[in-house]
Amino acid sequence: MTKAQSDETGAEVTSILRKGISLPARAGLILLVSLAIAVIFVSNRWLTENYTETTRNRAELRIALYTGNLISELQRNSVVPLLLSRDPLLIGALNSDDFSQSSQRLISYRDEIGAASLLLLDRDGRAVAATHRELLGSNHRQDPYFVDALRSSETVFTTSQTEAGAYKFTYSRKIETSGSLVGVIAVEVNLQKFETSWAGISDAVLVEDSEGVIVLATAPRWRGKTEAEALAEVPAPTAIERALQFTAKWAALPGEAYFLGDAVMRQQTRIGFQGWSMTSFTTYASVRARVNGLLALEIMGFAILLALAFYLISRRAQSRSLAFQIESAELRQLNNALQREIAERQKAEKNLQVAEQTLAQSSKLAALGEMSAAVSHELNQPLAAMKTYLAGAMLLLKRNRSGEALSSFQRIDDLIERMGAITRQLKSYARKGGEAFEAIDIRNSVSSALAMMEPQLKRRHVRITRNIPREPVMVMADNVRLEQVLINLLRNAIDATKSKDDPQVDILLTGGEAATITVRDNGAGVEDLEALFEPFYTTKAPGDGVGLGLAISSGIVNDFGGRLTARNGQDGGAVFEMELPIWNNLGDTKEAAE
Repeated sequence: MTKAQSDETGAEVTSILRKGISLPARAGLILLVSLAIAVIFVSNRWLTENYTETTRNRAELRIALYTGNLISELQRNSVVPLLLSRDPLLIGALNSDDFSQSSQRLISYRDEIGAASLLLLDRDGRAVAATHRELLGSNHRQDPYFVDALRSSETVFTTSQTEAGAYKFTYSRKIETSGSLVGVIAVEVNLQKFETSWAGISDAVLVEDSEGVIVLATAPRWRGKTEAEALAEVPAPTAIERALQFTAKWAALPGEAYFLGDAVMRQQTRIGFQGWSMTSFTTYASVRARVNGLLALEIMGFAILLALAFYLISRRAQSRSLAFQIESAELRQLNNALQREIAERQKAEKNLQVAEQTLAQSSKLAALGEMSAAVSHELNQPLAAMKTYLAGAMLLLKRNRSGEALSSFQRIDDLIERMGAITRQLKSYARKGGEAFEAIDIRNSVSSALAMMEPQLKRRHVRITRNIPREPVMVMADNVRLEQVLINLLRNAIDATKSKDDPQVDILLTGGEAATITVRDNGAGVEDLEALFEPFYTTKAPGDGVGLGLAISSGIVNDFGGRLTARNGQDGGAVFEMELPIWNNLGDTKEAAE
C-alpha cells in the first residue's frame, strides 16, 4: 500500500468518524485495519522465507545436476586413450608409417564417443592422424599433454588455455610396443558444450581448478582469472544485474543471501575431480516479484473489505431505521445459522473424541498384545532352565548333597536376575535403546549362551562343535541383548534337529574386518527364507513358539550396526550368520582426534 493510498484511506476514516459512528463500528474498523497490517506483515515475512528457501533448493539442485553432467563427461572420455593405445590398426600405422586410414578411423571414434577431437602423434610429437585434418603435420612436442604423457605410464589429464582465452581439456596416453615408445594418443574433451547450456539459464556459473583459476564460465571473460579478479573486472551476468535493480532496497533477505553487497545467492560445491569446484550465482528477483504479487492481492482484498465497510456504514447513516430492521432480521438468521453450525460442530467434535479414544485404546491393546507375546517367548527359556535346576536340586537334597544343591539354587537366582534383565531389555528394544552399549568380548557371550542352554543340550543329547579364536573378538553392543540373540539361534537350531538321531549344532566365531558368528544345524533347513524374519512367522507346532524370536533378534542386531542372515547349507540344515562391526579402541581414539 503506497503512502498516498494510506493518507486517502485515513482521511476517509476520519470523515466517517466525525459523522458519528457507533463505538462497535469504530472498534470493527480499527480491528480490520490492525488485522490487515498484521496479515501483510506476517505474509511478507513467511512468503519471503518460503520462496527464498525454494530458490535456494532449486539452485542447489541445478548445481548438483551440472556437477554430475561434468563428472560423467570426464569419466566417459577418460577410458578412451587406454582403448585407443591398444588399437592394433593405430599401432600398426605407427610402426609402418602408413597413416592413410588412421585419420578416418579417429573420425569414426570421435563420432561414436562424442569427443571434441582426437589426435595421434608419433614419438617426435608430429601429428600423423587427426579428426581435424588441418592439424596433420603440426608439431606438438612442447604441448603439455604430449610431455606429460611421455613422463607417465598411465592416462594423464591436462588443461591448457588457447590464444582466444578458451580452455582445452585433454586426456593423453603414450603408445608402446614391446616396451618402446611409438607415439601418443590425445583425446580432447568437449566441455564447452556445458558453457553453452549454462548460458541459457538465469544463473551465472563458473568452474575453478585446484589452483582457483576459472576454466569454465558462462561469462567468457572470466576464464583464466580467480573468482575475485573475475568479479572485479567483469560485472555479474545480465540476470544478476536485473536482480540488483529490483532488490536494491530489499532488507528482508537473510544475511547469507548477500554476496559482495548484492541480493545474489552464491552456491559452491566440490566436483570431485582433481580438486575442481563449481560456483553458481542466483538472483532473488523472482522471489521478490512473487512475494510482491501475493502481497498486492492481500492489500487489494483488504481494500475491498474496507470499501465495503465504508459503504455499509454510509448506507446505515442514511436509513438508520430501515437498516436496523433489516440488520436485526439478518442477525437473527445469522444467529440461527451459527447456532446450527455450532451444534453440528459440537456433535462432530464429540464423534471425533470418541473415535480418537477408540483408536488410542486399540493401539494400546495391540502394543500390549505384542509385548505380552514377546515376554512370553523370551521368558520360556529361563523358565525351562529353572525347572531343570529345581528338579536337579530336589534330587541332590534327597541324596544329602546340599553343597551341589546350593549351586543349582545359585543358578536359579542367576536365571531370575536374567529374567528381570530380559524384561528391561524388551522395554529398551521397544524404545530403540542403545544407552547400555559397551565393548564386550563375543567369546564370553557365546560361553554364557551355551551355559544358559546347557540343560536343553544335555536332555536332547545335542553334540556342540565350537570353533572360537584364542584372541578376543571385541564389539560394541549390549551384552544381555547379544546373549538373547545367541540363545534364540541356539534354541531354533535345537528345535530344528528334533527329528535327527544324531543332532549336531556348530558354532563358528571369526574376526577380521567384521565379527561373524555362524550357527549351523543338521536339521531339515528352512523352506521360506524371505518370510523367516517377519513377526509371528513360525514353522513350529502351536505352543512351541509364537514366531517372534528371529524378528526380535534381527532388530537387536540392526541396533548394533550389524545384520542377521539365514540360508540353507549345502549338506542340509540351516545356517544363521550374524555380522557385527569390530570395535577398535585405537581406531576410535584416532577418529575422535580427527
